[in-house]
Amino acid sequence: MRLIRPTSGRPQPALRWLIAPLLLFVAPSLAFAQQDQDNQAVIRFVSNPDPAPDFKLTALDGKPITLAALQGKVVLLNFWATWCGPCRAEIPDLVALQERYDGRLQIIGLNVDDEEADIEQYIKETKINYPVAMTSNEVRRQFGGIPALPTSFVLDTEGRVVQKHVGLWNPAVYETEIRALLGMPIMAKVETFEDKGEVFLAHADRATELPGVDLSKLTPEQKKLVLHRFNADTCTCGCKFTLAQCRIWDSGCAVSKAATEKIVAEVSAAPTAPSDSTQPAPAAPAPAKTPSTPAPPQLGKQK
Repeated sequence: MRLIRPTSGRPQPALRWLIAPLLLFVAPSLAFAQQDQDNQAVIRFVSNPDPAPDFKLTALDGKPITLAALQGKVVLLNFWATWCGPCRAEIPDLVALQERYDGRLQIIGLNVDDEEADIEQYIKETKINYPVAMTSNEVRRQFGGIPALPTSFVLDTEGRVVQKHVGLWNPAVYETEIRALLGMPIMAKVETFEDKGEVFLAHADRATELPGVDLSKLTPEQKKLVLHRFNADTCTCGCKFTLAQCRIWDSGCAVSKAATEKIVAEVSAAPTAPSDSTQPAPAAPAPAKTPSTPAPPQLGKQK
């Protein structure tokens, strides 16, 4: 999947037509994101959600937009652009959701790459009934990078990010999540998961598996060492993310893939100290110090 690079600016025409059709297949076409063993629909929320980074933007109608002013409502932050086919495809559903749950739900359209006049014309044509604002790279960085369009963040009534959806999703998923967060009846089971970088890349250091990285042949100690390196080393593709973050953000990145494969090979080939069974064990060995895994460096510019 082709992704939006952090410093590329306005996408080139060739990139635009590649992104739009490919994202049509990002999300499942089933009615819900998942189903359990009993074929019951399942929605998933982050078990310990982070507060959404607040921002101060001005909507195209001149009104201010802040998340702090929306406490008590479910919020759907939708990053989009008019040239993005899947973005255009989901707007009628977003308009319907805003109308159906008006007063309890607030959708905000955050446009990442259009001229203001073009957006205003598009709003008139599609009758968008929720605020739309031009967003900045800073806002995109605050939300951990926007890998592709559309990308939507779901916030609960306390302003915490409980889910992130990349690509075109069935509106039934959004509506079920909204109803669940509002305490309304739903025909689905709610499960929780720990964010290991799927929502915020800053939590990539929690991940024990990464896209496109084979750790199956490593011992537990080797795996611990490899993951430490992945979170300590910075990818050189230009993203300024750690290797772990880059693998999650862009699983197609050849640079981070080669770097992680090299680290796995180095750790696998490293000789281990042979144990000498003839030597008596120390009477009172000192407890070994467990090396701490440093937090990943501060995210730079997004891709």
